[in-house]
Amino acid sequence: MPQSLTQLVSAKINLFKRLHEKIGFLSVILIFAQNRVKTQLSMLQLHDLTFVPFITSAEIEERIAQLAQQISADYHEKTPVFLGVLNGAYQFTAALTQQFNGDCEVEFTKLKSYEGTTSTGTIQNLIGVNNLKGKHVIVVEDIVDTGNTISEIIKILETEEVASYRIATLCYKPEAYKKSHKIDYIGVEIPNKFIVGYGLDYDGLGRNLPEIYQLK
Repeated sequence: MPQSLTQLVSAKINLFKRLHEKIGFLSVILIFAQNRVKTQLSMLQLHDLTFVPFITSAEIEERIAQLAQQISADYHEKTPVFLGVLNGAYQFTAALTQQFNGDCEVEFTKLKSYEGTTSTGTIQNLIGVNNLKGKHVIVVEDIVDTGNTISEIIKILETEEVASYRIATLCYKPEAYKKSHKIDYIGVEIPNKFIVGYGLDYDGLGRNLPEIYQLK
């Protein structure tokens, strides 16, 4: 048995003994049963996959507030257009723009590169953007992994002849990123694992969750 596991088992046995001495056997069993139920309840089942808690709603709110403050400072003399990428970035876009200190516009575009839990690598432009010429655009993404979506959006922005553009994302996977475009505003850097919640989904489910879960 590995040393770390031995220590863990020993610690749990000692905890059980101490609790037993103070509150009795049945109470100890009840506590352990309640903790097990809490652990099971914290897991999330979507379709055929199980997810576990990853980023709390409080942590998300804190990072968005910090990003909003930074963007407000960078655009204090400008009126930026926040371009949210649907469907995933709808929550992030709303929270970010609500905390932006200044005038701004909000637009959306919809592109898709995911089937199930993997990126197809093929972008489908479903909803175009209009009237962005000469404007300062902040692209708002729920997650940046391969960078395929970002590359396609940048092509659109360059065609639209925008004055400037920057990229803001709630989650960023540096291990998966394959493009050279700079990601200007990053909420959280995460490992290359599939996540759901706060706008992100698994085949349509999980977008409405206030926190983020990762695949178990």
